[in-house]
Amino acid sequence: MKIDNLANKFLERIAIALEKIAPTDEIQSDLNLADGYVWQADRGWLEPVKHINKVDISLLQGIDKQIALLLENTERFSKQLPANNALLWGARGSGKSSLVKAAHAEVNRNIKDLSSRIALIEIHREDIPTLPNLLSILRETPRPCLVFCDDLSFDGEDTSYKSLKALLEGGIEGRPKNVIFYATSNRRHLLPRDMMENEQSTSINPSEAVEEKVSLSDRFGLWLGFHNCTQETYLTMVRHYMEHFELDTKSMDWEKEANTWAITRGARSGRVAWQYIQDLAGRLGKSLD
Repeated sequence: MKIDNLANKFLERIAIALEKIAPTDEIQSDLNLADGYVWQADRGWLEPVKHINKVDISLLQGIDKQIALLLENTERFSKQLPANNALLWGARGSGKSSLVKAAHAEVNRNIKDLSSRIALIEIHREDIPTLPNLLSILRETPRPCLVFCDDLSFDGEDTSYKSLKALLEGGIEGRPKNVIFYATSNRRHLLPRDMMENEQSTSINPSEAVEEKVSLSDRFGLWLGFHNCTQETYLTMVRHYMEHFELDTKSMDWEKEANTWAITRGARSGRVAWQYIQDLAGRLGKSLD
């Protein structure tokens, strides 16, 4: 009996301690604090981001057509005009996510009222199944919201793409009028070829199975393709960065350096150009702020 009483008292103390550290109120999301937010799915909360990591849209080179199309689509959305969900797909490091953030900043540049500015909301790939919870919060605000998922793709037995399809176009409630969805992916159809082929070989109706998966990309009204850039475009990117940050390269062969940098990484892209600029600025003792 004494052991039971001691155990009960011990458990009671644990329960009291847990009550003290447990949150008493549900965390409320406030969409009037910043231009950027990160969706914290485990807490059902939009975490404000005071400084969005972005580059100026003028520094994005070699993707003029993609810039014009996404910028126009985003501007229409900001004016409450019809606009499409967008899928930016293609080569790694080609500026897909940089363009989304740059277009968001460019459209907001001349909008002074915070409540009228587009809120950029990042949702992580693994949190896609919680999109309905996020949308239920966004429905309650009049502020335009751009939900952004970087590096979106699906593998193996992952079936969360089905909920994404419904949220993009279908479902009883549909997508809120104040919400648009942008995603980037290395895959045009968001699913790997072997997954689609496996689905085709094991399905009773192969063509319908493949069409089901391919149709996910069809829910995005705007497709923007990004491809590996030429040497000329790559060097143009590097030159614009150097001019923007006023890097003094008169005493060096920066073109040879930049090409060597790209060769060692096996690719030419905006990301590789930026990595070279960071290395160059560091050697020159120059800040990139």
